[in-house]
Amino acid sequence: MISVDQLSISFNGKDIFKNVSFLVNERDKVGLVGKNGAGKTTLLKTFVGLQKPDGGEVVVPSDVTLGYLPQELIVKDTRTVFEEVSMAFGEINKLEKDLKKLTDEIAERTDYDSKEYLRLIEKLTEKNDRYHMLGGGNREAGIEQTLTGLGFDRKDFHRPTREFSGGWRMRIELAKIILRSPDVFLLDEPTNHLDIESIQWLEDFLKNYSGAVLLISHDRAFLDNVTNRTIEISLGKIYDYKVSYSQFVELRKERREQQLSAWRNQQKTIEDTKEFIERFRYKATKAVQVQSRIRQLEKIEPIEIEEEDTASLNIRFPDAPRSGTVVFEAADITKNYGSLQVLNNINMVVERGERIAFVGRNGEGKSTLLKIIVGELDYTGTRKTGHNVNLGYFAQNQDELLDGEKTVLKTIDDIAVGDIRPKIRDILGAFLFSGEDVDKKVKVLSGGERSRLAIARLLLEPYNLLVLDEPTNHLDMRSKDVLKQALLKYNGTLIVVSHDREFLDGLVTKIYEFRDRKIAEHLGGIYDFLKKKKISSLRELEVKPSQDKPTRPPDNNAGKTDYADKKNLEREIRKLTNQVNSVENKISEMEQQIAEKERMISDPASNQGIINNPDFFREYENLKSKLTDEMWKWEKVHMELESLVKKRTKPE
Repeated sequence: MISVDQLSISFNGKDIFKNVSFLVNERDKVGLVGKNGAGKTTLLKTFVGLQKPDGGEVVVPSDVTLGYLPQELIVKDTRTVFEEVSMAFGEINKLEKDLKKLTDEIAERTDYDSKEYLRLIEKLTEKNDRYHMLGGGNREAGIEQTLTGLGFDRKDFHRPTREFSGGWRMRIELAKIILRSPDVFLLDEPTNHLDIESIQWLEDFLKNYSGAVLLISHDRAFLDNVTNRTIEISLGKIYDYKVSYSQFVELRKERREQQLSAWRNQQKTIEDTKEFIERFRYKATKAVQVQSRIRQLEKIEPIEIEEEDTASLNIRFPDAPRSGTVVFEAADITKNYGSLQVLNNINMVVERGERIAFVGRNGEGKSTLLKIIVGELDYTGTRKTGHNVNLGYFAQNQDELLDGEKTVLKTIDDIAVGDIRPKIRDILGAFLFSGEDVDKKVKVLSGGERSRLAIARLLLEPYNLLVLDEPTNHLDMRSKDVLKQALLKYNGTLIVVSHDREFLDGLVTKIYEFRDRKIAEHLGGIYDFLKKKKISSLRELEVKPSQDKPTRPPDNNAGKTDYADKKNLEREIRKLTNQVNSVENKISEMEQQIAEKERMISDPASNQGIINNPDFFREYENLKSKLTDEMWKWEKVHMELESLVKKRTKPE
């Protein structure tokens, strides 16, 4: 569908692309990956004609439509949300105007038998058919479905777009692209301004979309759930993998090992050749061989290997001074912005060592409560910070609080003490500051660069309570890994707002969900919470119809009906009991199999057998995955059984 043929682009003498070729097919879901600056955004711009190639071409057939979402938008704030999104239906809007004009013209005419009148009728019919073929009658329903899926409330539809933040205006643009139904989506970091629910909605939409998708994202889970192909851009070349991101990571390791082996062999060949040339350069009897080796050396095309960007860095927060058992306590916290109430009678207790995530739709009060916790906002109710609490706070505007006159290196050097000092440049490198970048003044950095610097600085302070508001928004995958690994080793208390499921997975053990000005506590990790939410939503759908049922008239056969209902209830209880027992047996068998494999892993005598069995770890991971599914099934069936048992024992 789209052809990239021998594409070459360079900036300042550096090859971004060098004779690159590949095809994008009709239903491809492609993740574009590579280091920052590798050329991912440049490639998308080339597709839409915003970047001209130095050589080669990108061929997009004239009948193929593209939907491009850049990282930064230039928007016009002259319409309401609904009016702006309606602009997606350009042809439908024009057809509506044409239909109205034709209808008005026909209504004024009386020459019903004339050719001109019949021509107008024919034209009206054609345009009306085209209007319905494009779904003109369903336009408003499509707009409503898309906007609500992306997190807008219905009351937002008729608000001016100028009242919304840049992130929400990005959603408006995304809604327009979705409603245009392009043949190919070109999306540059679409999840940066979405909450978890909206990301899941967009995931479902894209993976079921009938067209193609080219996607740049630092969200691993999003890439895994949407893509079926990964194109890595590295050193001006592309490496095409017909797999999702996680599988690509494993295959890339194998490819890199092969490249390293080939590079070492080549270096050995070069060294041996040079040594031969130097040794026999001045011997007449070896002149022919020397010249042959020189020509051989000139023909060698050096193997390039991208500098490894996944090396593990042993970076950790300084040991946190011990705080009191209760780190923070809130009672009846209420917050209003004018007439808008964001939080209503919030109560929560945060204890030492807890790892908490605040999640929920944008605008539900997550950042507001963080600001109340750190003392930046007024409120009603009471808040109390515990004994010996030293609080570190990363806000979404944290970059604005840095000293613009300091250099990047000076910003970190001023607070680094002890064993961490020799690792300053490693820390900066992990957050994409290397070489001459460390000598730049903060005031010349971009917003994303300043955010990364603020996070790096946070790593060096001895805080025992960390409060982080969307810390990963401007981080690439390696930087997120560095931050996550440091947080996993952190021995203080953590409260974090994030929409990045992969980042939160394994990092937090308690979730506070924000909805309708209240918070609800959920124990467990982020994926436990998401599974529970899906079940909860289904349960709500099942409950609502029964609430709307009209009251029935008296039933003369009530006694017979009650007896039949009780029999059915007992039958269902027996059925669910058998299911619970069956699932418990499966769980027991799997736990034994996993325990045996873990024994083999920890037993040196078994190591050779594991090495000789390439499927060992895949089987081990599959077992753990199946165990999780069975545990989830057990929980669901057990809840249903408990509900029926309670119904049986409930007094009449």
